[in-house]
Amino acid sequence: MLPALRRNLSNRFTAWALRVRPPEAVPVVLSQRRVYVLPSRAGLLYGVSLIVMLIGAINYNLSLGYGLVFLLAGLGVATILHTFRNQAGLSITVGAALPVFAGDTARFPLILHNPDPRPRHLLRLFLPGQAVMAMTVPPGGSARVLLPQPATHRGWLAMPHVTIETLWPLGLIRAWSYAVPALTCLVYPQPASAVPPAPTFSGIEGGLLPGDSGDEDFAGLKRHQPSDPPHHVAWKAVARQGPEAPLQTKQFTGTAAQALWLDWDMLPQRMDVETRLSVLTRWVLDTEAAGVSWGLRLPGGNIPQAHGPEHTHACLKALALYEN
Repeated sequence: MLPALRRNLSNRFTAWALRVRPPEAVPVVLSQRRVYVLPSRAGLLYGVSLIVMLIGAINYNLSLGYGLVFLLAGLGVATILHTFRNQAGLSITVGAALPVFAGDTARFPLILHNPDPRPRHLLRLFLPGQAVMAMTVPPGGSARVLLPQPATHRGWLAMPHVTIETLWPLGLIRAWSYAVPALTCLVYPQPASAVPPAPTFSGIEGGLLPGDSGDEDFAGLKRHQPSDPPHHVAWKAVARQGPEAPLQTKQFTGTAAQALWLDWDMLPQRMDVETRLSVLTRWVLDTEAAGVSWGLRLPGGNIPQAHGPEHTHACLKALALYEN
């Protein structure tokens, strides 16, 4: 009952604190107006203990009891100030979030800057429902942290609000703030675990590609046959797909190099959009691992043949942001 009530009150307060706070331009400064302070559970127990001690001192007229109660109360008041100052004035900037595949965990980089000549101790940062990351920011310096967030769908994943809190120095007072830095992470489609055999994917078109020349040029992939030479097996593709996937063999031509296309229209018509994107993502990874120049054909546009990390990213981004 009490935990449910506490969660409900916490959710209501969070909604109130973020009611007019869209994604913020960086740097985000945690000004005094943005830092909230309340007793922690230990602080509440500490306060109750002081009340009990004060009642005892009054009842027995103990001068030393009064002195001890007032001393401990003063310590509690000083703790409020130190806890508040440990967080107020920090500024937050962001880094670049690396792309991930759907089903993986995105990691949002945040950088905390401390303009003061004193360190900021035991700061805790976390996204809603995610792991807590603890850090200390040195005097006049900065500290970097990666906040995890599950990436369940392809496309752009916006970072939700981040909570920054501290219980330093005695754990009696909790000071916390909310921030919503403008930061997104690109989520690629999840690669299919099993794909249709694709000896040439969408077919091969003749024509020299930049950097291709000579005999025995790569032309595509086909299902492995027992008679195929072992050194022609696409081992990198096998490593990516896993041991359950069928072996694929590299095909070579004895003439000029030829272009390989990964074509949307070559997939079965009954296949839904998300499955198509998942299969194409797997083909992109396998074809790049094979070291061939290739292109991508999607409804509404093509990406010309090339190879390399930048080309792979461009194709995966097109798949991630594809709309019907």
